[in-house]
Amino acid sequence: MFLWGIDLFNHGYYWEAHEAWEGLWQVADRRAPLRMLFKGLILLSAAGVKIREGKHAAAVRHAGRAAALLRRLMNAPDRAFERALGMSLAVLAEQAEAAATIPAASQATALGQPQAVFDFILGSSSRGMPVRSQKRNSHS
Repeated sequence: MFLWGIDLFNHGYYWEAHEAWEGLWQVADRRAPLRMLFKGLILLSAAGVKIREGKHAAAVRHAGRAAALLRRLMNAPDRAFERALGMSLAVLAEQAEAAATIPAASQATALGQPQAVFDFILGSSSRGMPVRSQKRNSHS
């Protein structure tokens, strides 16, 4: 279910990724770092939904909460989370906050396909998943 959530997220299905990870979050031990990771990913997915809806304040709030949880996990002795996500928790936290503060550039998508709003791909680099190219407008 975790990898299914990652695939959904990477293809822009943020609500569905949220739902996939929520079941895992609900059964995880309340004191476990894994539960915090799931909550961070759920909030990141919610930020993706809000970015797409153009709800800036909600996107910033969800992304900020996700980033805070991910940063709390950075002190974990095991690097399993970073391997599973394909990037450091610090980088993911930064990406989350940046995505919520920079308006997404409109992208043409196939009929029925969601628009991805994040410039990164979750997952192990050994799975051959490259980082997406920049899709945002720069506002200087």
